[in-house]
Amino acid sequence: MEARYFLVYLTFTAMSSYMAYATDPTQLQDFCVAMNDPKNELFVNGLLCKNPMDAKPEDFFIDGLDKPGNTNNRVQSAVTLVSALQLPGLNTLGISLARIDYAPYGLNAPHTHPRASEILTVIEGTLYVGFVTSNLANGDNKLFTKVLNKGDVFVFPQGLIHFQFNIGKIPAVAIAGLSSQNPGTVTIANAVFGADPPINVDVLSKAFQLDEHTVKMLQSKF
Repeated sequence: MEARYFLVYLTFTAMSSYMAYATDPTQLQDFCVAMNDPKNELFVNGLLCKNPMDAKPEDFFIDGLDKPGNTNNRVQSAVTLVSALQLPGLNTLGISLARIDYAPYGLNAPHTHPRASEILTVIEGTLYVGFVTSNLANGDNKLFTKVLNKGDVFVFPQGLIHFQFNIGKIPAVAIAGLSSQNPGTVTIANAVFGADPPINVDVLSKAFQLDEHTVKMLQSKF
């Protein structure tokens, strides 16, 4: 009897291990179209690796994050990203970093990171931050918000729409850690109203319950 239970346990464990290793790795691009022509193939999901014997300290170092970004734009914020493209030593480590600068009343507009969760630390200033859940069973989307001051930390789960707004009269600075070397960013308004080619006006009018004139006006701004 004990031998039979042991066999069942062993089979279950083996199946569980197989399922754990049978999943695909998380993608580092929005899509990857398969090709059979080696002359036209593009290496994706990471970067080619340098021979470890040729690595040097500079591969793991970057400076300049003490310098504020240019917030002279429509939303009055600037994101300075440190990914594997800027810091080669990050390649394959699954992390990246960003400095975010906000002018007074500057906004890091609602956006998502399809491949990363984010942890935000306020260095200077006061930020109103929040994220929205995916569709709940009742069709609602719950909003989580918090006012953050210097030294406060807030987490944005992977893939969820989130934002930060400087509610102070002085510039604000935050540092964000991201759980991917290429987290990706989808800024909602830019993606919806600034797509190239444009999304059909009828689609946007019905989705946002707006008239055609308003949709075209919004598209012109992006």
